[in-house]
Amino acid sequence: MSVDTRPTRKVRAKLPPEQPSIPQRKGGTGAYWVYLLPGFVLLLAIVIVPLIWNVYLTFTKWKGVGTPELVGLENWQKILTDDAFWTSFTNSIWMVVAMVIVPTTVGLLVAALLFDVIGRKFGGKVGSFLRATYYLPQILPIAIAGIVIGWIVRPGADGALNQILGFFGVPPFDWLGQMPSALIVLMVVLIWVQIGYPVVIFMAALQRVDPELYEAAELDGANWFQRFSAITMSIIRPEIFVVTLTCTIAALKVFGPVYVITRGGPAGATQVPAYYAYTEFFTKRNVGYGATIATVLTIVVIIVSIVFIRVQNAAERKERAGL
Repeated sequence: MSVDTRPTRKVRAKLPPEQPSIPQRKGGTGAYWVYLLPGFVLLLAIVIVPLIWNVYLTFTKWKGVGTPELVGLENWQKILTDDAFWTSFTNSIWMVVAMVIVPTTVGLLVAALLFDVIGRKFGGKVGSFLRATYYLPQILPIAIAGIVIGWIVRPGADGALNQILGFFGVPPFDWLGQMPSALIVLMVVLIWVQIGYPVVIFMAALQRVDPELYEAAELDGANWFQRFSAITMSIIRPEIFVVTLTCTIAALKVFGPVYVITRGGPAGATQVPAYYAYTEFFTKRNVGYGATIATVLTIVVIIVSIVFIRVQNAAERKERAGL
């Protein structure tokens, strides 16, 4: 038996070639601020500077030309005893009803029906078509909507609504010339315009709900309303907060429908803060007082936003703690 006495050759593992190191850019993240600069400049020019100028005007008396005259807190004292101002804010409550409470409630029910009932029975295309139909008033220019509504509620016998009522023996009615019909017409228009927004948001939110949850609840004998309250409401709660907050801000700032449909009439009965500030600015040339109304409205919007965000954060913390 022969023994191999040749020296063994060491086998070395072949290492992969070293990757070239990427040189680090000097200067940290300073270069990224260059991309944020245009947005900051626009924010400064469009929001911050006009806001500061508007706050300054609240302490002045100015007609829009010449040099503003400082009057101290005169505008702020006037706003406390201005009945027209408080009437406009009272009307904002009705705008919240028409643009927040009703559209959010009805939109939530409609979205759940379209997703859970219509979509399952007739397919997703039918649900998408109905969703687009509900959203159509959102993309309709408010000027066109105002012309159509004005033709419908025209006070004479040639108004479309009065013609329909005339077939039943009801005499012509001046819908926009008296209260509360003027406010009711305005609220109905706002509901019609606003309802598509929550429907679209809620239907998008329902896409992330696991269908097996509905099937399990249905096997346990839960009806549609029980599935809606126990599953749908709990899962899309963040979207409900978002819709409620954005619609509330829109209701407090509403201007276009009031301007097009009622012009704040009759006798200022449907006036809202944004339209009241507009009339003080451009009709009465009382720029300082108009700026005061706009500033108060801005403060109210900020307070409402902070309250909504705090409530939402508290609800999310409570839900995480429950888990």
